Amino acid sequence: MNQDIQIELSGIEKHYGAYHALKNINLSIAKGTFVALVGPSGCGKSTLLRSLAGLEKITGGTLKIAGDVMNDVPPRMRDIAMVFQSYALYPHMTVEQNLTYSLRMRKIPKPEAKRKAEEVARIAGLTGLLDRYPRQLSGGQRQRVAMGRAIIRNPKAFLFDEPLSNLDAALRVSMRKEIRALHERLHATSVYVTHDQIEAMTMADHVVVMRDGVIEQQGAPLELYDRPANKFVAGFIGSPAMNFVPSVVAEGGASLLLDFGKERKVLPLARTLQPGQKVLAGMRPEHMAIVAPGQGTFDVRVAFVESTGSSTFITADTQPELTIVETGRGNIHAGDLIGLAIDPAKIHVFDATTEGRVQERAIG
Repeated sequence: MNQDIQIELSGIEKHYGAYHALKNINLSIAKGTFVALVGPSGCGKSTLLRSLAGLEKITGGTLKIAGDVMNDVPPRMRDIAMVFQSYALYPHMTVEQNLTYSLRMRKIPKPEAKRKAEEVARIAGLTGLLDRYPRQLSGGQRQRVAMGRAIIRNPKAFLFDEPLSNLDAALRVSMRKEIRALHERLHATSVYVTHDQIEAMTMADHVVVMRDGVIEQQGAPLELYDRPANKFVAGFIGSPAMNFVPSVVAEGGASLLLDFGKERKVLPLARTLQPGQKVLAGMRPEHMAIVAPGQGTFDVRVAFVESTGSSTFITADTQPELTIVETGRGNIHAGDLIGLAIDPAKIHVFDATTEGRVQERAIG
């Protein structure tokens, strides 16, 4: 085994009776890496995390932590720490008692446990709160206690099960930064489950996209954004979601004919494909620039406009609809005719049947 690999999953399977929850999961996590497991509800990401923790028993494959096979090792012997969505704090214990609970179970002397609690309190931003009870803390403070309780054990890996989903939007953003900063300070190996692809993209070194118990794609966040392996990953990574339009490769293979129902529009490509092939054209909202009518790739009519102040979201009156994102407020109104300038190099093309990425060759 590579000494830098802290967690290794090979051919992992999980069945609940007839239900096949995890299917041939292969994943290697290097020491000190922050990995996010992301996907829609029911995709298997929490089952995979719980299998790592030993809370679920795998039904096939090999699970290794720090080189040791863990298939039949009970949770308490795996030397990992888990941070739950619900915090799972003991309400009758102070912050210090919650932090030192695992140390007291291991018969660590009280002075040493207290010293470690104070050290972790500094790291987790809990100084001055050690005598409080969970009911006296805010949601963010409770989450820090849950993380502090994990840190104090100095485990081989940290497992996070959607730890921020109970917090409001503003606090989620600040806690994302705190968790990532903690990860950097501790040089920890972290596996983080979330359904929020923004959390995954901003926090992780390595993102694993799951669907129906299968890993659809894994890699660096921007690698998944720039070269999604299939339509599912393309639509899941990026916000707002990618636009998809049924298309056919035009004669010559250097452009697509976009099918908008009553009309077709031509979309030039920066590479050649097989003429006549039925495909899905993928266009990210942020890669479609608004220009004067007749000056872009093609024209569309505006259906409605939504502004957040910093950004404007424009929906085109097409079937299927197109979403365009503009920085700032702009001066676009429902009913306007606008031109869209689309960089041919940023078009994604997926097979209409398999939905896999279509391999291409550059023009020239």
